[in-house]
Amino acid sequence: MRGAQALVGSLVGAGVDVCFMNPGTSEMHFVQALDDVPEMRGVLTLFEGVATGAADGYARITGRPAAVLLHLGPGLGNGLANLHNARRAGTPLLCVVGAHATGHVRHDAPLESDITAVARTVSGWVHTSGDVRDVAEDAMRAVAATSERGGQVATLVLPADVSWSEGGAVAAPRTSLPPEAPCKTRVEAAADAVTRPGAVVLLGGSALSARGMDAAGRIAAATGARLLVETFPRCWDTGAGRPRVDKLGYFAEHALAQLDGASSLVLAGARAPVSFFGYPGVPGDLVPDGCAVVGLADAATDAAAALEELAATVAPGAVAVAAPLDAPAPPPGPLDVRSLCAAVAASLPEGAIVVDEALTAAAALASALQTAAPHTQLALTGGAIGHGPPVAVGAAVAAPDRPVVAVQAEGSALYTLQALWTQARERLDVTTVLVNNSAYAILRVELARTGAGEAARSGRAGRMLDLSDPTPDFVSLATGLGVPARRAETTEELLDALRWARSEPGPHLVEAIVPPLG
Repeated sequence: MRGAQALVGSLVGAGVDVCFMNPGTSEMHFVQALDDVPEMRGVLTLFEGVATGAADGYARITGRPAAVLLHLGPGLGNGLANLHNARRAGTPLLCVVGAHATGHVRHDAPLESDITAVARTVSGWVHTSGDVRDVAEDAMRAVAATSERGGQVATLVLPADVSWSEGGAVAAPRTSLPPEAPCKTRVEAAADAVTRPGAVVLLGGSALSARGMDAAGRIAAATGARLLVETFPRCWDTGAGRPRVDKLGYFAEHALAQLDGASSLVLAGARAPVSFFGYPGVPGDLVPDGCAVVGLADAATDAAAALEELAATVAPGAVAVAAPLDAPAPPPGPLDVRSLCAAVAASLPEGAIVVDEALTAAAALASALQTAAPHTQLALTGGAIGHGPPVAVGAAVAAPDRPVVAVQAEGSALYTLQALWTQARERLDVTTVLVNNSAYAILRVELARTGAGEAARSGRAGRMLDLSDPTPDFVSLATGLGVPARRAETTEELLDALRWARSEPGPHLVEAIVPPLG
């Protein structure tokens, strides 16, 4: 048995049965193994950043590692931004990177590079498989490693000759580490903190599951503690029927106002909050002076179970206050960001997955979705844009029975628009609502916030933040990639387009035109 066949067969046996890929010459035997092991589903992408983002989305929804196959160091480099997002999300992700045959490395061929050095920037585990007899076991070690530290990227470098050589054998799965059980001492410290006036509980990671949200809601109902959700949640079960909880603000000033007066900050699956960037005269550490930080559950801990234990201690018999189903359609007329987000919320199907890369529209979207139908939100955990379209691919592959709605800023969409082709090829149920204001609107805001100046419409600086002249035609771009598309400039047109998208199988894109910001 060739090494690649042994590797793919072992992955399937370990439950890793989807691989997102953009392969090259050194990965051809892995590709051929898809015919030998038909249980492995290969999903082709046109760019490595789509493959890595799709694997991230898949693993966030299933809770199981997805595999991604990349071509040598440059292919890994092309996929790095969304591997960064996966790392920040604590996503269990197996990254297989093809390498030159071991005997060819000495020639320093044009594509030769230090793959392991690049991989270590985003991976918690890196290994190069050196012998066909070991490759399947190496793969099983990699899969097991994805569950360590609460979830991480594990990179297996696969030389071409290890793939093509005979002598491999399928390996048995290894036991993956389960999340750590809640710590009794930490639960007791958190119980003391939340029963004091001014307590805030910051929720993140696995705390944002339906179980965790219900437990957090009971704690708040019994103690009066305020709940906040981390700014960019990796996988958040929210909407009607679940506690209504605001996100921590993106801008430091907003977050500081939300945390003002907090006597204690209990971290449940979340990190202590810091400003996304440094600004003149603005603190980077967002924890108020004098506020005690209490760690209930870190990334490696079952944060939902920790919240349930905390609820059993401080809130026995309490009932969480659930958000109502109340997302009315916006009034008719020209679209703006608020009416766009209200239309998305009003038309959202129950059980949908919302991929949020709305950027300057994100705050309005979060508010509108609080009382929308119950759904799951996936956000931009690492801040590397171009995450939305690929993550929507992975989420739709992971949950074909759940509609995916991606609310997508147009500037970041252009980083990975090739994902639409994969959506079309795989006939995925993804509706992309593309928020088009013809600008890098977030950077217009940041230009002033950093003290660099105002975003003038004219001038050389303003031109660097403008996406007109020419303005991309996303309807034509989507159609060219195989995705039916419409343009909407009014609320009525957007609602009609969303109904159209839901009435037909497969992917759709709605380009929603909103006024420029600033």
